[in-house]
Amino acid sequence: MQNSIRIGIAGYGNLGRGVETAIQKNPDLQLVGIFTRRAPETVSPCFAATQVFHMDSLTDFQDKIDVLILCGGSKDDLPQQGPILASQFNIVDSFDTHARIPEYYAAVDAPATASKKTAMISIGWDPGMFSINRLFGEALLPDGETYTFWGKGLSQGHSDAIRRVEGVKAGVQYTIPSTEAIEKVRSGVRPVLTTKEKHTRECYVVLAEDADAEAVKQAIVTMPDYFADYDTTVNFIDEATLAQDHQRMPHGGFVIRSGNTSDVHKQVLEFSLKLESNPEFTASVLVAYARATYRLNQMQQYGAKTAFDVAPGLLSMKSPEQLRKEIL
Repeated sequence: MQNSIRIGIAGYGNLGRGVETAIQKNPDLQLVGIFTRRAPETVSPCFAATQVFHMDSLTDFQDKIDVLILCGGSKDDLPQQGPILASQFNIVDSFDTHARIPEYYAAVDAPATASKKTAMISIGWDPGMFSINRLFGEALLPDGETYTFWGKGLSQGHSDAIRRVEGVKAGVQYTIPSTEAIEKVRSGVRPVLTTKEKHTRECYVVLAEDADAEAVKQAIVTMPDYFADYDTTVNFIDEATLAQDHQRMPHGGFVIRSGNTSDVHKQVLEFSLKLESNPEFTASVLVAYARATYRLNQMQQYGAKTAFDVAPGLLSMKSPEQLRKEIL
């Protein structure tokens, strides 16, 4: 009988390193290896025992990996990799372009279903943990409004989108919530807030040699799904400043549901996160959902799934009996 769930990591940036670290804290999981597009000998994993393989060798591991965690970016990597790998492995990913989740779900669902694989998409804290709390808010307080605030923090997805703009050598993006808007919502008032009234975005960019700064700025601030709907500031800095001031990756945010259970009683439901490392926390969520993905596949639950499809008990390494006794 298999004692542990065998995990593979596809892609090895900040998120991949976080997944490698998180697996060490989950004794029922076993890391088979990291799969990278780089030359494996150039990759330095966090732990000496971790094996590194080229991405091209993934097909040789179809019977050696129970769940493959995809750690690529949402803008370009996952839309290409997800549908292909979902036909070969049970997968978990953190696809976080909210506006494109329905089409990505459909693109992954068909190959996963045909191959009797389980593909858990859009897992992390938003989408993911925040999504669940938005659902709770709507279900428990049907007469109400839901508000989501992100930050202040460094967004991996938006930073990845910046780095893919032609003329950008390196860069990061910070999401900054409006304190005034948050306090209005917490008071039980249901304000109508535009996207621009809830957040601003600040970008810090290192230009490639001979790049056109104005062209880069316009490409960023007009980018659909990422920056076009926000007040976005683009700051150009040098590599030394980026290395000195922008290497930490904190983040966090709030989901607040403000509603009424009767005409006289206001209720406010709030879920919040304060994270010192955005990629490490996202990785921890991915790893827990990898366990659930394996269990769902064993239950013959095939095709694309999201956080809404997972019973909380499936995330835990504890048995149902333990959970009922210890934390119910």
